[in-house]
Amino acid sequence: MDNIRTLVILGASGDLTARLLLPGLGTLLNEQPERDITVIGSARDAFPGPLGPDDDVRGADWPQTVAKAFDSVGATGPSVERVKETTRWIECDVADASQLASLLDDVEGPVCLYFALAPAVTRKACEALKSLDSLPEDLSLALEKPVGTDLESARELNALVGELVDEEHTFRVDHFLGMPGVLDVSGLRFGNRMFEPVWSREHIESIEIVFDETLALEGRAGFYDSTGAAEDMIQSHLLQVMALVMMEPPSRFDAVEVPANTAHILRAARLWSEDSSTRSPQYRKITPVVRGRYTAGTVDGHELPDYTSEEGVDPSRETETFAQVTLEVDTWRWNGVPVTLRSGKAIGNPVQHIRVTFRQPPHGYEGWPHPLAPNAISVGFEDENVQIELNVGSPYDSRGMNRLTLSSGTPTPGLTAYGSVMRWILDGDPTFTVRADATEEGWRIIDLIKHAYATDAPLLEYPAGSEGPVPLP
Repeated sequence: MDNIRTLVILGASGDLTARLLLPGLGTLLNEQPERDITVIGSARDAFPGPLGPDDDVRGADWPQTVAKAFDSVGATGPSVERVKETTRWIECDVADASQLASLLDDVEGPVCLYFALAPAVTRKACEALKSLDSLPEDLSLALEKPVGTDLESARELNALVGELVDEEHTFRVDHFLGMPGVLDVSGLRFGNRMFEPVWSREHIESIEIVFDETLALEGRAGFYDSTGAAEDMIQSHLLQVMALVMMEPPSRFDAVEVPANTAHILRAARLWSEDSSTRSPQYRKITPVVRGRYTAGTVDGHELPDYTSEEGVDPSRETETFAQVTLEVDTWRWNGVPVTLRSGKAIGNPVQHIRVTFRQPPHGYEGWPHPLAPNAISVGFEDENVQIELNVGSPYDSRGMNRLTLSSGTPTPGLTAYGSVMRWILDGDPTFTVRADATEEGWRIIDLIKHAYATDAPLLEYPAGSEGPVPLP
């Protein structure tokens, strides 16, 4: 697949483009001054004009928006300047087939259409593309997650996209897979002989993937109140991270093996159950699904109201701002290992890490304490802080047994998470894309969670600034 020559961002007047996509692209161009790419912004209306010197990057014309986004990440160099000089805005109603045809005729290929749009609008755009007599042979499509809004709509959208382009030219974007800490876990596991041989149920006790936030609703009621923590974070991101952490070793790190192996993990995932507890009796008391909603409190010195008092919130929806789910991946490698995924808003001292806890040593020697604390590896999502917890010393050492934590940061990455996403798309490399069936398995798991909401998981309350309604396991 040839490198993308033109990137067309559909829905480019939205917050995603100015806040994440363009700065991410800027970090990529800063690292690759030789890259030649044309960026086109598009939406159904003219781009908002200049509003004043104090406005954010959206309060400007399109070229100024691109320039400000690049400046925000310190992007400079020949490729940055080329994009600034050549970028333009094309008005296009993505539901209008004739306008889409005109847009495609007006750009140089290979071209990628990036759908920075809501799932329902993305579907309308794909239906319009399907109605065209022909599409460019070198066309690629990049879809922001979530793909669809439930299992049925995800299946329908995936089928529709499959009629337009093949999987090699389809990018289902999850920027969490581009986060430095997530990529670090793959390097730790597959780049070091000491870890992969023990990466299984025989040696690993539990896994937790946590992304708590101090942020509250932040004026996003229109989106968040109809979504909630489980769909917004667990379905869209943490399940994909889990799949990458737990996948079978690929024979090649490529666009065939990695998406297939991660999809296999999601297919085998189910809620922790009584059967799981039978295989791991020490975890009999696990509650598979916990949900909560923040009440008034203080986070980082800022007073927050009850979630239900936030503008635009409908209290009758019982939207959760905290979700904690424990799964079992029922394969030979992982059967009986609890995997906890958790994300909450308005959390004080938030945890954002992937943590793998190993089993305790099988027995204690005479004079040694037992049980010994288990070893553990933790990797921060964005700060990339890597910690390995070990036992050192001995009863025959004057210092006794001690707990040692080896901690090290890694070099500052040149790319943001969306910078990595942009690199994969522009290079035509879908290794870290999300395969169609993986998106559908994510919605299947969400259905299990929502069933638990209706039967076994009452909506708990927690004060903003607390650790949530329940502690980590």
